[in-house]
Amino acid sequence: MNSKKTYTNYFILLSVSLIFFGFINISLGSVSIPFNEILTIIFDGETSKKSWQTIIINYRIPKALTAILVGSGLSISGLLMQTLFRNPLAGPFVLGISSGASLGVALLILGSGFLSAVFIPISISNWSLAIASSIGAFLVLIAVMIAAKKIKNTMSILIIGLMFGSLTAAIISILSYFSTSEQIQQFQFWGFGSLGNLGWHELLVFGSIYTIAIIGTFFVIKPLNSFLLGENYAKSLGINIQKSRNLILIITCLLTGVITAFSGPIAFVGLAVPHIAKLILTTSNHKILLPATAVLGAIILLICDSIAQLPTTEYTLPINAITSLFGAPIVIWLLVRKKKIYV
Repeated sequence: MNSKKTYTNYFILLSVSLIFFGFINISLGSVSIPFNEILTIIFDGETSKKSWQTIIINYRIPKALTAILVGSGLSISGLLMQTLFRNPLAGPFVLGISSGASLGVALLILGSGFLSAVFIPISISNWSLAIASSIGAFLVLIAVMIAAKKIKNTMSILIIGLMFGSLTAAIISILSYFSTSEQIQQFQFWGFGSLGNLGWHELLVFGSIYTIAIIGTFFVIKPLNSFLLGENYAKSLGINIQKSRNLILIITCLLTGVITAFSGPIAFVGLAVPHIAKLILTTSNHKILLPATAVLGAIILLICDSIAQLPTTEYTLPINAITSLFGAPIVIWLLVRKKKIYV
């Protein structure tokens, strides 16, 4: 079997799995709804109970779509960072974008305890959290782009991103020290990550920014493949290093920023899924890896969200905990089995 046919079979399997786990995710929740009723609601819009239709249309479908966008976006971001920095431990949050978003939310939630004289109290809502997170992420994005313009060494940008993360963590610690236990708990709950807070209006904004970033990935496939062999090799192919690097950074910042803004800092997925895709497909060609990583990330987050819901109960576990508990053993098993990591 030639490699092209093999990859086609992989993509067919991934696509079918995405649809299957999407339906599974929609069918699970604290309220038990017959599967035939779910199909009727999705394809016909009618059901025997109006409450079931409201749950499926206004809650479960947006949550499943959010899981797909978040899982694929984080996975693509992780792949871009690992290739750009040629570091298997690099992830979507390595530039400090997530830390900036967390600082924005911390100022909103915790700031009233320490900066009450500076900030006018603002009611906490999904939109206010998203706006505060976006502002924090955008400010760090500007700082990263300024650094990228002035510094030619790619590894130095990685170190600067890590320093931004340390700096924001220190500021958040100071804010937490002067905050009440209720404020700290609220910020901690945001830090757990959530896929179920978005309605159709928020999802439209999320999806629009996501789409813009994904379109940008089509323009960096050739540079990404050339970066695997070093910047000197990329230059010999006529690749504009500075322009390509800036575009990769902007795509990653857009994806990471919008995901953190609407869903919180969801860990593990962006770091692990690119490795899982490489180990399964045994290729470093980004023309294959980018779509495969996106679909695989969406599938994994759908599965993790289904587990986190604790079906038939009213409890929902933190999605961050489930992604690590579910994903880490898979990566370990694949590494032991393959005995090689593709970079």
